[in-house]
Amino acid sequence: MTLSETLKSNLIDRIDEQEWIDLTTEMVAIGQPNSTNPLDPDIPAGEEEAYALFVAGKLEAMGFEVTKYYSQAKRPNIVGVLRGEGGGPSLMINDHLDTYPAVEPERWDKCDGNPFKATRHGDWIYGRGTSDTRANLAASLLAVKAVLDSDVKLKGDLICCYTVDEEKDGVHGSIYLTKTIGIKADHSITIEPTAWGKGSEHWGMNLSVANSGHCLVRLVVRGIKSHIWRPDTGVNAISEASELVPVINKMAFRHTPSEFPGHTPPCACVVRMTGGLPGEMQFTPDSCELTLAVVGILPGMTIESVVEDISATVAEALTGHESTEFEVAQLPGSLFVSGTEPVPMQEEPNASLSWAYREVLGDAPIPNRKNAFNDTIRFREAGMNAVTFGPGEDGWSPVNESISITKSVAAMKVLALAIPNILGISE
Repeated sequence: MTLSETLKSNLIDRIDEQEWIDLTTEMVAIGQPNSTNPLDPDIPAGEEEAYALFVAGKLEAMGFEVTKYYSQAKRPNIVGVLRGEGGGPSLMINDHLDTYPAVEPERWDKCDGNPFKATRHGDWIYGRGTSDTRANLAASLLAVKAVLDSDVKLKGDLICCYTVDEEKDGVHGSIYLTKTIGIKADHSITIEPTAWGKGSEHWGMNLSVANSGHCLVRLVVRGIKSHIWRPDTGVNAISEASELVPVINKMAFRHTPSEFPGHTPPCACVVRMTGGLPGEMQFTPDSCELTLAVVGILPGMTIESVVEDISATVAEALTGHESTEFEVAQLPGSLFVSGTEPVPMQEEPNASLSWAYREVLGDAPIPNRKNAFNDTIRFREAGMNAVTFGPGEDGWSPVNESISITKSVAAMKVLALAIPNILGISE
């Protein structure tokens, strides 16, 4: 179905730019920095409770039946359900409650050195969690609010699912909800960054119909310890490992080509490198450990194939280094995340999102595979038609994270049209 012209105008007119700016500004600050949640498995997770309860209150005010699902203390997943009139599919709107950390606040000059102080510069709002993903979550709430304020009677159930622990691959969030609680919907839209064209007159938002996977791998290089006065008698493990870094950065992984390959092909980068022992600066180190982030993982790739490819590459690079040994394995405490199969464009929610996008922006959205992890992966693994669409920039800035006001307003309009079109309207 498609909506009437009157209803389309009604829904679009209910999207208020200043309301979104005000809500985003408030939400960026709530519960921070406690909600920051690094991917590093050796660093404790965040606590999203303060922010989660705020979001729960917004849903309750709109008439949702809200349940708080705790896998860990002070970390509630928020699930709001609005029952439909019957006869329509169910739709889940998803986003996450944690952010990644802001480790160097002094570098956030766009926010006066405070990453959690949302600050506007022209068309952009800066602050940790703007693009990923509190501003996107604000957009989802206001798009839903626009639909409900229009007084349409929806056929299908509308579910708003806001999760903890997304930055650590969803163990206590989307994995807990799907595997332990059994949350389910016919269709799911995760409102995460898919925008492109930053600083350009030509811009848009991809419709990410699939996701790439990722994993963390530990590579240990072993040499022979020697005194620094006689380095020629040993094999410096740090020196040996350093030679491997450019090789790893350029290596290729075995994979089956995909219709949607993702902007980042399967590749690895070194994210940590440690070697040497305190109190032993008079000796060259005999061990150096590298942590590799492998991203762009496509369907069919496995942790075994990734480890084998890295092992083969390192072995070839160390040919002739007879006193150097190495070992490769998945980083303890981390997860292997598989790439997902795409949701066909003719199926929901893609069909309604594409129609709504054309209504608002005049062109069809470009389908793609999202490079990064988000909860879409877990919902797709649970059998849902789960996709990603949102106004944040798909760039994940380490500092001065930002989101476009113009794109956010456009995304809210698209969502406000797509939601009732997916769920169906009772006359």
